[in-house]
Amino acid sequence: MLSFLGGSGMRRSDWKRPSRARVGRIRDRLREMYGRPLNLPHREPIDELVRTILSQATSDLNRDRAFAGLTSTFPDWEAVREAPVAAIEEAIRPGGLSNQKAPRIKVVLKEIGEEMDLDWLETADRDEAMSFLTGLPGVGRKTAACVQVFTWDRPEIPVDVHVYRVGGRLGLFRPKASSEEAHDELLALVDPGDSYEFHMNLIRHGRELCRPLPLCGECVLRRMCHYGRGVPARPAPG
Repeated sequence: MLSFLGGSGMRRSDWKRPSRARVGRIRDRLREMYGRPLNLPHREPIDELVRTILSQATSDLNRDRAFAGLTSTFPDWEAVREAPVAAIEEAIRPGGLSNQKAPRIKVVLKEIGEEMDLDWLETADRDEAMSFLTGLPGVGRKTAACVQVFTWDRPEIPVDVHVYRVGGRLGLFRPKASSEEAHDELLALVDPGDSYEFHMNLIRHGRELCRPLPLCGECVLRRMCHYGRGVPARPAPG
């Protein structure tokens, strides 16, 4: 029996890497549903790094509340770096898990270096940039990819819970693949120019239809979906 919580309905031994043409058809159907989101890179890498740390295990709304608390309390990132952990914790408390995230933010800011400069990452070799970011304490590949994508529009596909769930159900990577493997597979399959669009539309699809309890009956991808073909359709609420 399939798990409604995320299984793809496929054994690992049965999985075959999808063709780029199939991935293109999935992109096109998602585009029909959600359009082509436009990335507006803000070129503030430390902002994005801290914002993504604050987003861990919480909602976008709570992340934004915590980030606003931090930036309204301290004049710049140097001040955050030098502040007591308790002061950082108090500033980000509205976002939740402040006792875990405050020391992490302080340590990361110290590790960046005295000059507090990450602008060099924009033109650095991709592997060098990702290696530096993931070498920071508590920074994983998803966070590093978010910095690359949202700061400079560099091609990455951060694998969050929505991307992993939807991508797994569509068979874009092996069942029970690690997030690292899923990230690698998606980068190999998706044209770099489509990476932001694909990432954002997978997230939106995961929030609107391909939820943990999915609305397969409303999904135009159902016939292309290993998971969707094997479960009863759930009608949209009234």
